[in-house]
Amino acid sequence: MNALLPLSGLIDRFSNGIGLLVRWFVLAAVLISAINAIVRKAFNISSNAFLEVQWYLFAAVFMLGAGYAFLRNVHVRIDFIANKLSRRTNAVIDALGIAIFLIPLCLIMITLSWPLFVTAWETGEMSQNAGGLIRWPVYLLVPVGFAILLLQGISELIKRLAFLQGAIPEPFSVEHHKSEEEQLAEELAAEAERHEQEQLAQRNNNEKNEAR
Repeated sequence: MNALLPLSGLIDRFSNGIGLLVRWFVLAAVLISAINAIVRKAFNISSNAFLEVQWYLFAAVFMLGAGYAFLRNVHVRIDFIANKLSRRTNAVIDALGIAIFLIPLCLIMITLSWPLFVTAWETGEMSQNAGGLIRWPVYLLVPVGFAILLLQGISELIKRLAFLQGAIPEPFSVEHHKSEEEQLAEELAAEAERHEQEQLAQRNNNEKNEAR
């Protein structure tokens, strides 16, 4: 497993680079959306091409950024369960999930989506909207996005197995940091539990006083 760790590091650097690129797609989508809205309101002019490029960019952020999200450990988890388990148990669950579900899913999606891209490329498929864009770039995002996610899944599987074998001290490249919403939810839960304990203590005191 130690021999595969350099491969994992190479994949991580690649995913990190894609993540940095995707940030610019977010900025581009915001600017295009703002300019399109201003032009439409001020001059009553609109373009289907500008409208479509917005969702093209959104699709690019979503599809190409999945591997980066996996690298940064910010993908969706059932945190209230995962937080109660040991690192080793979480690593075992992650390894099984990657091997049994994630990798096969990525391979299936790449296999199914690639012919759609090839057909759109060969036919020069265009948007049905007047002035719309050519379709093959957005079709290409699907197999490319799942290929990036597949690579990152392999990297994460290597790290989980290396951790379980004691080759590395941490199973994650980046530790997940709780969002403000998660912290607020935990604070509210702790406050509710404290309030319930106070009520229980008050009830016990009242029962003791009545018994006297």
